[in-house]
Amino acid sequence: MLLTISTTMRPATDLGYLLVKNPAHTQTFSLSFGKAHVFYPEATEDACTAALLLDIDPIELVRGRAGGEPGTLAQYVNDRPYVASSFLSVAIAQVYGSAMAGRSRDKQELADTAIPLSATLEALPCRGGEGFLRRLFEPLGYTVSADRLVLDAKFPEWGPSPYFRVTLAKTCKLSELLTHLYVLVPVLDDKKHYWVGDSEVDNLLAKGEGWLPNHPEKEQIALRYLKHRKPLLRAAMARLVADEDASPEETEDAKAEAEEKVEERLSLNDARLAAVIAALRSADAHTVIDLGCGEGRLLKRLLEERVFDRISGADVSVRCLEIAKDRLRYDDLPEKQRRKIDLFQASVVYRDARFSGFDAAVLVEVIEHVDAPRLGALARTVFEHARPRTVIVTTPNAEYNSRFGMPAGAFRHKDHRFEWTRAEFRAWADRVASEYRYSVEMHPVGDMDDTLGAPTQMAVFSSIEAPGEVKRRPPRPAAMRGSPPPTGEQDTAPPPGTDPQDTSSPTADAEVIEA
Repeated sequence: MLLTISTTMRPATDLGYLLVKNPAHTQTFSLSFGKAHVFYPEATEDACTAALLLDIDPIELVRGRAGGEPGTLAQYVNDRPYVASSFLSVAIAQVYGSAMAGRSRDKQELADTAIPLSATLEALPCRGGEGFLRRLFEPLGYTVSADRLVLDAKFPEWGPSPYFRVTLAKTCKLSELLTHLYVLVPVLDDKKHYWVGDSEVDNLLAKGEGWLPNHPEKEQIALRYLKHRKPLLRAAMARLVADEDASPEETEDAKAEAEEKVEERLSLNDARLAAVIAALRSADAHTVIDLGCGEGRLLKRLLEERVFDRISGADVSVRCLEIAKDRLRYDDLPEKQRRKIDLFQASVVYRDARFSGFDAAVLVEVIEHVDAPRLGALARTVFEHARPRTVIVTTPNAEYNSRFGMPAGAFRHKDHRFEWTRAEFRAWADRVASEYRYSVEMHPVGDMDDTLGAPTQMAVFSSIEAPGEVKRRPPRPAAMRGSPPPTGEQDTAPPPGTDPQDTSSPTADAEVIEA
């Protein structure tokens, strides 16, 4: 993979000062995926060209990704060693880091000066075609030359390739050119090779300062740069919209209005998960278990937040756990991320030692899938046996259903055993908090109706047990002493071979009426 950068300023060899690479020498740098070589095919007073050649080792790349296990043929035989991609961005950051930051020990004034520059990428994947390539670079003032490469001249029936030889020309600071390449090459390739989290949002906004907020393709740039991860896109766009056309005279009301416009596009489930994560942050929780994790929507959000050190998801449905694993792209996660998360099959109405040891437990749209007589067993499992510092429970507000055009008494999902009004949920939460020594706060989630409240209600329980105090379950009423628990309130593991309550998959993900 080859990138060349040329200039015709005089003396042109000062390009070496800006890149901190001597034109008289060839230099080689070791990278995690291979080697980078820097050399100068041309270095005169009138013209100078610096070449960055990447030598990507596909075998080492697979080993580093799979811990030494053999990969599929496609992992070894692909276009990555030959085309511009996110590997080039990494090389730019590591080999030309000072130049991209606009620093020069010997020629700082030159680093701050616009000079005639051109950059040529010998093979650039343009997923979206030449039109998308031009829509990315021409608004930034570049003259774009693009020649589509033939896939194979011997086999014209294979059709055109997605690769272009591209030259970009502009009079600008070298730091601007390198920054634009760093961001936009992976956007065009749309196959970023590394895992991205919320830190990548900060990286994008830092590299996009001064040009990205006003770019006509900013949303597509953010989407591809963040590997199509919608939570990260929403976070990036909220900050970009807030900064767009901002000026010192802009009022706080105007900023708030821009933020509200972004939030209006969020679905109720997005708002619900955002509220849960905000509550977890407020509770200073670092280890979290999602009880009834379903298909892993919340788990995916939690994994993208650096504040959470350990995450577990439990569900009675094996199929849901498989979907959650795919949603998380578990097999593609870096080893550090894989060690951070755990998925296992379990029912929330049976005591399980794996539920214990977390700062917080979350039940998002779970309790309405449990038969009412078994809620006592659920409460004992979560609040007495697992006993995290914080428990967060969300459930539909039955009063709000009329806003969805639903007839009285109808449920939002066919698997719901019940749906509570605000008063009913409050009464249940107060009873549980009193019995198991928790305080509880109620929060609305979603668009508020003055009469009906919000579509989702959330209870946040906080343990009030003094540090070191021995947990004691309140005595059972006299009428129940010596008698077995009421039917359906088992709190021990089911006998081998039996099927625990299958409140499987539904959870919030299936409530299409709220989507």
